[in-house]
Amino acid sequence: MNPVETWRRLLAEFAGTALLVTAVVGSGIMATTLSPGDVGLQLLQNSIATALALGALILTFGPVSGAHFNPVVSAADWWLGRRYGTGLTAGDLAGYAAAQTLGAIAGSVLANTMFDRAPVSISTTVRTGGHLWLGEVVATAGLILLIFALVRSGRAAVAPAAVGAYIGAAYWFTSSTSFANPAVTIGRAFTDTFAGIAPGSVPAYLGAQLVGLAVGVGLTAALYPHAGADAGQVVVPSAPAGEKL
Repeated sequence: MNPVETWRRLLAEFAGTALLVTAVVGSGIMATTLSPGDVGLQLLQNSIATALALGALILTFGPVSGAHFNPVVSAADWWLGRRYGTGLTAGDLAGYAAAQTLGAIAGSVLANTMFDRAPVSISTTVRTGGHLWLGEVVATAGLILLIFALVRSGRAAVAPAAVGAYIGAAYWFTSSTSFANPAVTIGRAFTDTFAGIAPGSVPAYLGAQLVGLAVGVGLTAALYPHAGADAGQVVVPSAPAGEKL
């Protein structure tokens, strides 16, 4: 359990998720501006910017809150850590999920505003279909497994690079371009840009991500039966006991 005060951890999750969505949406807007008509190049630009920003944000906020930025990561941390008394409590989980979701919405508003667009523009990009939902299951399950494999094997220090690389790659190897994050999915409904998702498409994506959470937790429990013992170190180890940040 991270000893940092609750309000600081919630602020870190809010700010980190906001900046992550700002990077996703902002780079999407810039990509369509710089490379009009070339969707492949736009996706490349968007994925590289997102991967690099995610790694940097984990480094920035990890020591404070663990840099989850994602309700499914927080839920997995709570679930796997219950047996050992590590990771998040149920109250922490609720606070993290709320902070992450509000942060994601704020991130879309910030990106829209920075690029001289209406602060809130509800997306009209429909993303629906079983193949896309399957992509979300795969992306989310893989993310959970990666994070807990790193933690359990004592390699949490490389999480910024590894998680950033995974998300950047999953943009390309999943049909859905790897949202893999309920908070980010909701936040991206507030921008009618390259990165947006229509509100009507959001519930199915959230459902697929929850299925991915279950699959990821199941795989983690099977491959790393004692992963919950280290849940307090997800995603980045907190400061040693007694050390002030």
